[in-house]
Amino acid sequence: MEEILNALPIVAPIIFIQFLLMIIALISLIKAEKTNGPKAMWAVIVIFIGFIGPILFFIIGRRQY
Repeated sequence: MEEILNALPIVAPIIFIQFLLMIIALISLIKAEKTNGPKAMWAVIVIFIGFIGPILFFIIGRRQY
């Protein structure tokens, strides 16, 4: 238990950043009219693939006008 408490100051900001990145990606996904691929697929990728999912959406999924 003590090991978990010692690691908490390191892990908590990483979890917060991951959650924030996921929320921003989902909001961007909802607001986007068109994406490269189905929106449902991107939502699953963003939610279930941790840090890499939102980054992939911003690099590949968003359609540039």
